[in-house]
Amino acid sequence: MLTWIFIVLGGAAGTGLRYGLAGLGQRLAPGGFPVGTLSVNVLGCLAIGVLAAWFSVTQAGSDVREEVRLALLVGVLGGFTTFSSFGLETLRLMQAGQSGQALLYVGLSNGLGLLAVWVGWRSIVFYCGS
Repeated sequence: MLTWIFIVLGGAAGTGLRYGLAGLGQRLAPGGFPVGTLSVNVLGCLAIGVLAAWFSVTQAGSDVREEVRLALLVGVLGGFTTFSSFGLETLRLMQAGQSGQALLYVGLSNGLGLLAVWVGWRSIVFYCGS
């Protein structure tokens, strides 16, 4: 139960960070291109890479309680951007020598994700008659 609470609290913090940083990025670079979201995704990927490596290869990182590790990786960074989890999972597949699986994962995640957005959009447009 404590792990779950830590993850939820971390998720709330990550969501707040995403809202603030994405909004700031968009205000600094207006023009329609989603600079704010791009910035959050890249920062989230950098953060999950640093933290995952630190937890895995340093003594200090290995001494961190599991609840705290999950609160940061799943909670904060999951609330900040799930793109970071996607990046880490892809890297882990590549490190395990599963390049084909990594490419399949990237292709399916992007292709099916975009298709799902389009289907969701079209279903509402169709239903509302617009």
